[in-house]
Amino acid sequence: MELTPRRGAFLALLALVPVAIFAFAGGEPIAGIALVNVLLIFGSLYVAFSPVPGGHGENGHGTAG
Repeated sequence: MELTPRRGAFLALLALVPVAIFAFAGGEPIAGIALVNVLLIFGSLYVAFSPVPGGHGENGHGTAG
């Protein structure tokens, strides 16, 4: 399995593990903000690395040129 940038964005979800531990150990409301931040970062990376259909000089066959 090839690690593409879009699949690599899923690595951002690994940050949910320490955030969840922090949320359950501390019980502070700031943990909820940290959780939302991790999800926003993941969403941003996922969208940033998604393919753009018909853009960036494609010739209709998935290649440039």
